[in-house]
Amino acid sequence: MRAVHLALLEVRSYLKDRGDLAFSLLLPIALLAVMLGAFGQDTRFNGVANIVDQDGGPLAQRLVERLRDTPGIQVRLLTPAEADSRLSRSIIILAAYIPEGFSQKLAAGQPASVVFKQRGSGGQEGQIMVSIIRGAVDDVASEAQVRLAVQGALAGSGVASNEIDATVNKFLVREERVPTIAVVNEDIGVKPDPLREFLPGIVTMFALFAVALRAQALVEERQKGTLERLRTTQLGLNLLFAGKFLSGTAKGVVQMFILLSLAAIVFRIFTAASFLGVLAVAALFAATVSALGLVIASVAKTRDQANWIGVVFTLVMSMLGGTFFEVQRGILHTLGLGTVNHYANSALKTIINGTGALGDVGFQLAVIAGVGLAALVLARVIFKAVPGGR
Repeated sequence: MRAVHLALLEVRSYLKDRGDLAFSLLLPIALLAVMLGAFGQDTRFNGVANIVDQDGGPLAQRLVERLRDTPGIQVRLLTPAEADSRLSRSIIILAAYIPEGFSQKLAAGQPASVVFKQRGSGGQEGQIMVSIIRGAVDDVASEAQVRLAVQGALAGSGVASNEIDATVNKFLVREERVPTIAVVNEDIGVKPDPLREFLPGIVTMFALFAVALRAQALVEERQKGTLERLRTTQLGLNLLFAGKFLSGTAKGVVQMFILLSLAAIVFRIFTAASFLGVLAVAALFAATVSALGLVIASVAKTRDQANWIGVVFTLVMSMLGGTFFEVQRGILHTLGLGTVNHYANSALKTIINGTGALGDVGFQLAVIAGVGLAALVLARVIFKAVPGGR
């Protein structure tokens, strides 16, 4: 009970330390948001079509409507003076001018054009926008040609012009909704969900980052004589060691619980069963990390040594363990199999992605537990409460 009491006191102190909490919780959340923004963006093109409608006719309006119906395209209508001014000041890089007589020429079957004014080459976005507007112009021109051809074919048949237009419009609308020739995109493989892909790495990486902090704190307590004074309170070395291990584990579990709870609330990616499964894996990994931190704290003689050993250990484990990008083959893959977070990441991804439950990651859990037990035994053998002694 004394070891548990010591652990509870340290957890309470941890929760009161805003700086430690900010690093442990806010930093992983911020990194997750940055990675989602960088890798989870919608790949569809989004842009603004600057249109100058000098015609005002029905086919010019139809062109504007088609652009507005294009996914990802926002239409901004400008006057000629506004467009020229913004182009000259580089506020915009491209504008499309629909000249007077555009609708009349298309309706009569005569060539019509849309004029593009741009700064330089217009950039990649401008070139894409030109292609989109040209496609919309071709569609409007094709519709006008169809109407003109049908009206010519039915000339003298006695069918009213408005009935011809209504029938042609009906078929054009049907063709637009259910095209005769459809283009289908087929993705090869499964498109990864950035959140589900990166969350396991976020969890394990920041659990590993805590190794350096806790190892530094323990070395500092040993140097200042805090551990030695604790032993005078009838807290033996075994109980002191157990208290430090439980303290590190409890801090890690608290950190994981808050981080996973926020992910569950904000992103709603967990069921009740998957949340408990992920939390169980995270708790086991936190216990293993606590044991590894005790090994580093026992080996290091100074706070700086503990810091460097912890940082190098974390970076190597994160790089080789497939924290964010798993290496599938080669020497790095082989080396990654020797990292404990490789198995933690694998277990977390299995549960988060719904491809398995806690019972399906027994091998990974056994490896994590084995590493934690070995580290715990080693840490106890070399653990010191007094510099240079026991």
